[in-house]
Amino acid sequence: MDEAGSSDMTLAFELDALKSLADPNAVFNDARGWTEYVGVVSEKPTYVVTNFTRKHRVRQDFFSGPRGVRESLENVKRQFDTDRHVFVGIDDEDRAVAEECGWEFLPLEQAAEAAGWTTTDPEEETDHFADDARDDWP
Repeated sequence: MDEAGSSDMTLAFELDALKSLADPNAVFNDARGWTEYVGVVSEKPTYVVTNFTRKHRVRQDFFSGPRGVRESLENVKRQFDTDRHVFVGIDDEDRAVAEECGWEFLPLEQAAEAAGWTTTDPEEETDHFADDARDDWP
């Protein structure tokens, strides 16, 4: 995915883009092989990001906290001095914010295709206990 062949990159996922991935933990583990830093930014409250990343066992190097996407991207760019800063998002609004903050924008579909990540419909929340039939239940 990195055309320059360098791993000196900071990669940020918009939360909705991360939710569109079948296995966010595997994606973060894969990205760690070719990036320096990887994290999540969102306009959503901190607890929403934290709950999602904990549930999916995503270990992030940074997250937006109480800030929105724009301020988070600006702060991350100042804190993480890498050759490239790439923002994975899903729509034109994400693209506009990335460009305003001096980040490269990468649409989720393109990132997923290049890296071999599986996407899913974020509205279809998987119930991991749905097939957990109990024989002792009346």
